[in-house]
Amino acid sequence: MLVIVQARLSSSRLPGKVLKDLGGRPMLAWTLERVCAAKLVSKLVVATSTEADDDAVADFCAAQGVTCHRGPLDNVAERFALAIAAEKADAFLRITGDAPLIDPAVIDAAIRLYQAGEWDLVSNVLVRSFPIGQSVEILRSGTFVKTLAEMADPGDREHVTQFLHRNRARYRTVNFSSGAGAAGVQMSVDTPEDFDTAQYLIAKSGSKPGGWRDLLALLDARTCSG
Repeated sequence: MLVIVQARLSSSRLPGKVLKDLGGRPMLAWTLERVCAAKLVSKLVVATSTEADDDAVADFCAAQGVTCHRGPLDNVAERFALAIAAEKADAFLRITGDAPLIDPAVIDAAIRLYQAGEWDLVSNVLVRSFPIGQSVEILRSGTFVKTLAEMADPGDREHVTQFLHRNRARYRTVNFSSGAGAAGVQMSVDTPEDFDTAQYLIAKSGSKPGGWRDLLALLDARTCSG
């Protein structure tokens, strides 16, 4: 399964966050390492923009030996279309670059589910039950490309799968659950406070973060200790 990690430096709430030092390494390095730990991933690529600011993302990928595809800044859907065309992928799994604590087991669970059926979209966010930052979605490439022509709303092109979510009755979709009510737990990095939380979790896990349930236990212990 091809995994596409979307990453850009021009975040409004935490500029430059994807390359910000997190536990001694750029945050994007954590995301890529966690994705590569999934057993069923065949290839990992990064999709960034053609803006000059994101030259740093492309340079980082080159230094890591990771393929980087570049496209429009705000038209993220087109960026993905360019990447899947270049990779000739029948399907792809989407991860955001601000998910340095993504659980490899969640990635593998999504891939197994996709492989077991004839799905257009496999998701764990149609009905949220996993922590924010543990979101994964797999799309059938042919279906995704066909939706591009219908994405008149700029928001659909920015958020990639929003159109399919809104029109899910037209597609073969399936949502998988964590089995826990953890939808409100923050494990992605969107704000300085989120970044501090990620720093805490990485430090507490000895720079070897476990699965999302292990991380949740660390957060619970932090809350209890005041």
